[in-house]
Amino acid sequence: MLTQIINAKILTPQGWLKDGSVLMRDNKILEVTNCDLAVIGAELIDAKGMYVVPGGVEIHVHGGGGGDFMEGTEEAFRTAVNAHMKHGTTSIFPTLSSSTVPMIEAAAETCTKLMAEPDSPILGLHLEGHYLNMKMAGGQMPENIKDPDPKEYIPIVEKWGCIKRWDAAPELPGAMQFGKYITGKGILASVAHTQAEYEDIRAAWESGYSHATHFYNAMPGFHKRREYKYEGTVESIYLIDDMTVEVVADGIHVPPTILRLIYKIKGVERACVITDALACAASESNVAFDPRVIIEDGVCKLADRSALAGSVATMDRLIRTLVQKAEIPLEDAVRMASETPSKIMGVYDRKGSLQKGKDADILILDQDLNIRAVWAMGKLVEGTYTL
Repeated sequence: MLTQIINAKILTPQGWLKDGSVLMRDNKILEVTNCDLAVIGAELIDAKGMYVVPGGVEIHVHGGGGGDFMEGTEEAFRTAVNAHMKHGTTSIFPTLSSSTVPMIEAAAETCTKLMAEPDSPILGLHLEGHYLNMKMAGGQMPENIKDPDPKEYIPIVEKWGCIKRWDAAPELPGAMQFGKYITGKGILASVAHTQAEYEDIRAAWESGYSHATHFYNAMPGFHKRREYKYEGTVESIYLIDDMTVEVVADGIHVPPTILRLIYKIKGVERACVITDALACAASESNVAFDPRVIIEDGVCKLADRSALAGSVATMDRLIRTLVQKAEIPLEDAVRMASETPSKIMGVYDRKGSLQKGKDADILILDQDLNIRAVWAMGKLVEGTYTL
């Protein structure tokens, strides 16, 4: 089926096209042009001057719509993915918090099966832990946290090709060996839930760790020990120019001023946004998979309020927060939600921008940056078309 979106402000890698059009057939973009003359035989979608931008690429999300990926079931996976797709996420890397090996195996089996389906939005599995610093566990389940163990992680990686990212605290014994091993297998290594200072972060970078998990959260900044001052994980990551970061851009995990600081220092090419959403996101539910978690002030917390524990955010909210609260230009906010994460995860050849030959993952946003339509792999996502 041939579909043409006309009368749109289209974000391309070269900038905005005004009154342009996007032509798509089946699951691919055929053309992006500044001419919006109707193509014979195409179904016309009049964008009425609204924004047409690439779909969001979500690289850190635990669940949504009432489903959590730690459940490991097809139902939970489909529920969570479908919930986020309605809010502008068209590609997704399901994320597990610190889990047992059987939980990882169950989720990996489901992920592998769903990735094999035609036009699947699921691009791979992300393991957030369980090789983390217990002192920075935050909302992670402490009983699952341990040091990296090659007798454990090597069989998992060798068996499950769906694993595309694995996070760890670099100061742990065995963490450097772990980083070298997984990056050698093409898996993104990310520093997370850590107390690492500069020497640890530099060593991690040299061992293959190229990314930082929910930047500013579960990691220290500049601090004192007795009378002396030390750089934290945050400053250490800033000092490594090419290390990429992700940030929970809900305006709560870090304030808008810090979102703007990250943008100014790391730039749009090295910073992306994530939801870090739990099962209660994009749903009427107020229940998280982890019974210790409550929802309060528009965010998930441990019930004792000792730490944040994920979000209820969706991709469209991230973009609105960057633009409306952190005063980041719309084109850069969108790139941080699409282009940059797709490059970090190595899928920019087919995702993350509106270009001829790429997957037809397309959003229409109104002037208030609310979702008006979502196409994922050329298919209109149910319940989103309201032009």
